[in-house]
Amino acid sequence: MTSASALRPTFTGSERDAAAEGPAWYRTAAIYQIYPRSFADANGDGIGDLPGITSRLDALQQLGIDAIWLSPFMTSPQKDAGYDVADYCDVDPLFGTLGDFDEMLARAHERGIRVIVDLVPNHSSDQHPWFQAALAAAPGSPERARYMFRDGRGAHGELPPNNWQSVFGGHAWTRVTEADGTPGQWYLHLFDASQPDFDWANEDVREEFRRILRFWLDRGVDGFRVDVAHGLVKHDELPDYMPAEDADSMGGQETVPYWAQEGVHEIYRDWRRLLEEYDGDRALCAEAWLPTAAETALWVRPDEMHQAFNFPYLMADWDATQLRAVIDESLRAFGGVGAPTTWVLSNHDVIRHASRLALGADAPQGHGIGPLSAGKPDPVVGLRRARAATTLMLALPGSAYLYQGEELGLPEVIELPDDARQDPTWFRTQGERYGRDGCRVPIPWEADAPAFGFSETGSSWLPQPAEWAGLARDRQQDDSDSTLSLYRALLRLRRELALGASEDFAWIDGFPASTLAFRSGAVTVVANAGSAPVPLPEGARVLVASAPLEEDGSGSFALPRDTAVWLVRD
Repeated sequence: MTSASALRPTFTGSERDAAAEGPAWYRTAAIYQIYPRSFADANGDGIGDLPGITSRLDALQQLGIDAIWLSPFMTSPQKDAGYDVADYCDVDPLFGTLGDFDEMLARAHERGIRVIVDLVPNHSSDQHPWFQAALAAAPGSPERARYMFRDGRGAHGELPPNNWQSVFGGHAWTRVTEADGTPGQWYLHLFDASQPDFDWANEDVREEFRRILRFWLDRGVDGFRVDVAHGLVKHDELPDYMPAEDADSMGGQETVPYWAQEGVHEIYRDWRRLLEEYDGDRALCAEAWLPTAAETALWVRPDEMHQAFNFPYLMADWDATQLRAVIDESLRAFGGVGAPTTWVLSNHDVIRHASRLALGADAPQGHGIGPLSAGKPDPVVGLRRARAATTLMLALPGSAYLYQGEELGLPEVIELPDDARQDPTWFRTQGERYGRDGCRVPIPWEADAPAFGFSETGSSWLPQPAEWAGLARDRQQDDSDSTLSLYRALLRLRRELALGASEDFAWIDGFPASTLAFRSGAVTVVANAGSAPVPLPEGARVLVASAPLEEDGSGSFALPRDTAVWLVRD
């Protein structure tokens, strides 16, 4: 095993000086999410792996990101693509070995790329040794106390303890058969039945996760993205609750007895103290689905987590009034607790923003889109809006998250065959919801290679659309108008101009209501979310634009619809 000290990021020259003198890295970082099974497959089995990630690190360095976040690669039966963990301190053979992880980590650090790993503390796999022991043990035993086992209601315990519904659809409780063959207790699973929820009132659970955190920190990881960070603690009385029919799967506006309970904050205060024992600004990022930035900011108070995903921003429409309100609230709420604002447009759980921003109908989080969905997106409009939205986002102060493939302009894959779908949501809703497979299709690297360069054998765990050949990285590499070139330019300028660290942010008036215009440091940003071209200020120089500008023939320029631009004055 490589020593932890050898796995710290290495920087050279001015980069090292800037890292030492500037704010903690996570406050301004551009962080690239890797969904390992869909990024790069080194062994040809059709599933991406850790050696595949290592083989593509140069491409990420060229892109200009500061860190990578890896979705789960730990030992798992893969009932929910690794979010059902059976061993938190080992690598699933699908993805390689601990040695492969150490190699990937070392090679990333050599390139100045930090590494964040996904941690899943709300639930384990039902194949986890603890849960297997709980099934074999009696009601009331210490083994069962690590999970949410409860007696059922009704004369014979035949009814679940309450009416809670799974995020993936169906009941959130499953009844077990006891060792003597009789129907027994019920256990809670807010997600799939193969994902039993831990009971975080149990000190065994708290101590086990301290051990898990130390295991990965000792190996040299730079932080953790914490899955379902708002869900670990449940209301003591487990009261009945039924979300509104059209509510997002991870929470609504009203108080939910299994989300955002006050007791969860002490867990993260404990974790924060543990991380502070290590050098190098190790970071915790919360996946906390909450209705407002103000509520999300409670997770990043000075003694808790370092970052929280800004889901109100991610879920905002391509609408200037709505975006301005979310940006204002985000800067105010996160700044009010001394935390960096995070910005994100896509991830492995939501419809890719090159499709979402052009949807003609609502699509609640987790539902996905498929062949029979209403209001399918216009791909041309979607890509224009996606490029503009990213241009806007990467100028905002704080930290930005990018999802693999968005730098290629990848849309949601809609036409997946039913027999190819693998998301538990698809199965638990009997096909009523398409789920998240459409944003998880393996990404294209080389247009003319098998599986577009994802796998040398041509295998791919989800089928790739034929039209993705035109979006492959090698086709975009030297095309100055490509989405890849746009991302590279934005990330380079963001770093050079220190926009992530900017404390000089102000809205600029005088533009139509359908336009967003602000100053961030030395840059003026204008984004047109309306339908008519918007005249640009005279005498400004264009640094980068998401699409070609319109010229009136006299040297004046206008910003077309669904376009954003960065301007400076010399």
